[in-house]
Amino acid sequence: MKTSETEVLIVGAGPTGLVLALWLKRLGVDLKIIDKAAAPGETSRAIAVQARTLEFYRQFGIADDVLAAGIRVERLAVRTPSGTAATLKLGDFGAGLSPYPFAFALPQDIHERILIDHLEKAGAAVERRAELVGFEQDAAGVSATVMKDGETEVIRAAFLCGADGASSTVRHGLKLGFPGGTYEQCFYVADVEARNAPNGLNVCLDTHGFAIVLPVRQSGSVRLIGVVPGDHAASEAIGFETIRAEVERITGVTVKAVNWFSTYRLHHRVAEHFRVGRVFLAGDAGHIHSPAGGQGMNTGIGDAVNLGWKLAAVLGGRGDPRVLNSYEPERIVFARRLIKTTDQVFRVITSRSALVGLWRRYLLPKMIALLVANRAGARLAFRTVSQIGIAYGNSILSRGAAGRVRGGDRLPYVEGLVHVDGSAGDNFAPLCSLDWQIHVYGAASPTFRAALAATGIPIHAFAWTPAAGEVGLTRDAAYLLRPDGHVAVAIEAQDPAALLSYIEEFAIKIDTAARGPQ
Repeated sequence: MKTSETEVLIVGAGPTGLVLALWLKRLGVDLKIIDKAAAPGETSRAIAVQARTLEFYRQFGIADDVLAAGIRVERLAVRTPSGTAATLKLGDFGAGLSPYPFAFALPQDIHERILIDHLEKAGAAVERRAELVGFEQDAAGVSATVMKDGETEVIRAAFLCGADGASSTVRHGLKLGFPGGTYEQCFYVADVEARNAPNGLNVCLDTHGFAIVLPVRQSGSVRLIGVVPGDHAASEAIGFETIRAEVERITGVTVKAVNWFSTYRLHHRVAEHFRVGRVFLAGDAGHIHSPAGGQGMNTGIGDAVNLGWKLAAVLGGRGDPRVLNSYEPERIVFARRLIKTTDQVFRVITSRSALVGLWRRYLLPKMIALLVANRAGARLAFRTVSQIGIAYGNSILSRGAAGRVRGGDRLPYVEGLVHVDGSAGDNFAPLCSLDWQIHVYGAASPTFRAALAATGIPIHAFAWTPAAGEVGLTRDAAYLLRPDGHVAVAIEAQDPAALLSYIEEFAIKIDTAARGPQ
């Protein structure tokens, strides 16, 4: 029997597992990533890439490659069988809130290939046809049994992460419940070539159902998603031709060719725990929900980033093991809230009630148009779907407040700043270090700098601008930032004692090796 050792074993090479592997590799962690599939997926599946995900990608240097491969969605049209009820310009509807203030689409198969390519350049590769069949853990690590090409291998790892999807072997091995439910309707998804493919995103509302039409590739094909219509609403055993006429009626799209078609049931579930000892769950292994708002894959990627920096800190001796205790509380709270929100929206959108159907067809389009017709509504919509509003205010790692910014918040984005070293840009640029740092918007006093010098944590001071105040930052306040860009500690006055106490409490040390984009 073959044996091997590693620091982290990742099970599952979808976007969640790949991002976790890439983040860990950037931080010098030894890892193995396995997947039972013989090759990456070849269908588009998840396609929405939210602004927060792009911000993470910028941190480790792959955002430009991702943007070059996908499509900015410039327009949203609300359509009924009578025609277009409302047209909304998306464009930069989140301007000033993120470096990526737009809606963006990238098919999952292309997305995964980009992540795999960068992971291989970083010195790691996915081990294919490798299936986890069992594992045991003890106080020192995890022993995982893997079958690959008919041979058995035992991999000894300090930590194991299950990013292996809704039917997670890791979750089953932990004997964790996966409470929730299944929606009664059957849904379809298709990638098609269309004669009259619309520009941008079309939300198609009908008395008896709904559908979404979205461009998925730069070649002009579109994704169709919706409730299986008519008498087939409860059936998964159908082909596209069975429902073609109804789909074309609702969407207004004339289909030339079908590249991919599938029907499926949707679930809404969150695992009882995201961590048991040295074993973690991330992505669909820990939570699944409706596709409302394009949140699923992005939430899994958020899990990966949250877990990745914490594992790297503990394994590298740059953080107290208690840092890992924050992973489950931070991510499971968001997952449960997301499930509740998307479930409520989805039940209304898919309801077969005649009264709800009439509201959906005739009144909902007008409500959507009114919501985003002004700047405040557009910004609210962006904050809601982009995941930039995720905060960890109740985490053991979050302390204090300065201005409107509290410990646990994502650092507010500010453009047009001048750094103390004379460089100009935005305040997200320093986050590419993938390490702890301190931000001051105004002037960092010599006393403050001297008191923190021994920690090695860099202090980034930016000349004060009104724009910093507009996003809620306070002049001359100090913000200690985590590697993922969330505020750990916010203090109104430059009191080094508060930061030094926190740094000592969690044994925070800076990685002196070169990290970040490579």
